[in-house]
Amino acid sequence: MNRDLYGKLIFELSHQGRRGFSLPRNEFPAYEIPAGLRRETPLGLPQVDEPTVVRHYTNSSNNNFGVDTGFYPLGSCTMKYNPKINDEMAADPVMSRLHPLQPQSTTQGALKAYYTLQQMLSEIGGMAEFTLNPFAGAHGELTGLMTIHAYHDSREDWARTKVIVPDSAHGTNPASAAVCGYEIVEVKSMADGTVDVADLKSKLGPDIAAMMMTNPNTVGMFEKNIPEIAKAVHDCGALMYYDGANLNPMLGVARPGDMGFDVMHINLHKTFSTPHGGGGPGSGPVGVRAGLEQFLPNPRVVKNADGTYSAICDDSALGRISSWIGNFAVDLRALSYILSLGAENLKMVGPLSTLNANYIMHALRDLYLLPIEGPCKHEFVFDGLADKSTGVTTLNVAKRLLDFGFHAPTIYFPLLFHESLMIEPTETESRETLDAFIAAMRQIAKEAAETPDLVKDAPHNTPISHPDDTEAALHPVVTWAELN
Repeated sequence: MNRDLYGKLIFELSHQGRRGFSLPRNEFPAYEIPAGLRRETPLGLPQVDEPTVVRHYTNSSNNNFGVDTGFYPLGSCTMKYNPKINDEMAADPVMSRLHPLQPQSTTQGALKAYYTLQQMLSEIGGMAEFTLNPFAGAHGELTGLMTIHAYHDSREDWARTKVIVPDSAHGTNPASAAVCGYEIVEVKSMADGTVDVADLKSKLGPDIAAMMMTNPNTVGMFEKNIPEIAKAVHDCGALMYYDGANLNPMLGVARPGDMGFDVMHINLHKTFSTPHGGGGPGSGPVGVRAGLEQFLPNPRVVKNADGTYSAICDDSALGRISSWIGNFAVDLRALSYILSLGAENLKMVGPLSTLNANYIMHALRDLYLLPIEGPCKHEFVFDGLADKSTGVTTLNVAKRLLDFGFHAPTIYFPLLFHESLMIEPTETESRETLDAFIAAMRQIAKEAAETPDLVKDAPHNTPISHPDDTEAALHPVVTWAELN
């Protein structure tokens, strides 16, 4: 691609008087727009011909990395491969042209799809009922915590003002609890990344509303003490909340409800292959154990005695948390994914994602520092290169990977390690893809030892190599006007 020409912004390609369209003849009589509604200055759109527009957007898309173009070693954290049949089902006019306010007698198919996914997620999670209303994972966390709050309020248990969160938790956990009005109590992790049960028990009491946990945890290790933890939390009258960010390796192996969790959310884009790149759209369904169903938000989709379906509102619910019943097209993608795999193949998701992660981990552990020993689940964390003398950082490794055609993994998270490099391949990647990634990582380690500046100056093959990250974060330039 000629970057001098096609690497420019669409505004830089603009020339006065050029156009790539023509509007149809106006067949309506003239209408004077009120002065208060008229612009005082021109709209400022670029003036370009059609080929320039097409080439601009095509070349811009080629500069973007997506799961359809290459391997994401942070797959289940952000987005794993989305089978195209999912998009086809969500785009079907039978569903996509429905309006949420049309009579429910005319939306029975959509309500049945919604109810069916509710039931499937309930079975998968070991819960009594799910709501699909939350728009994303963090929204699901907030909804789940509001459900817990409503439960304690219904019992007039006003003293429960705190939520326990492990120090290795996702940042949204304490944030969601704080937004819900709770005080955060941090519990320590042990050397293997799991919750320190002794520290937890010392912080339990009548003021604890819930404990939020991710299992397997943020470093990819299974919380083997979960039965003891759940019993201790329940004995003090609190509830267990499951952050479903790492549910992927549990499919076909274990269910949060069976572990002792009372409330959970699922990130459909992480576990059920629904696109969430760029921050949206998403879906964060929330499930509850028996006895908590009435606190789920309105509206609730139920199956009637005559076999029809209804979206109902209940006074005991915590209210509305979304405009209607969530991002329905995203839910349809998840339902398509589950139905396409079927029960027998859905059970293979967890074991295969675990196999792929362990395969990469063992192939690289001689060159990258593995701070926690033992089999991982769907993900694992290196603490940077094993050889620290080269001065090559985790950031350098991540940028160099771009030259090999791979997206960077999650870096500098979790905060338990200084040079964290989290890798999670998902179950959808072939052995050939994993081997190519392993070869690239080994090559980078070799370069770090022999020609460290090559790695430090990477990437070498991208339109932008080394932007000022701090300046970009503090003072982002997001409009053409700011450049002029």
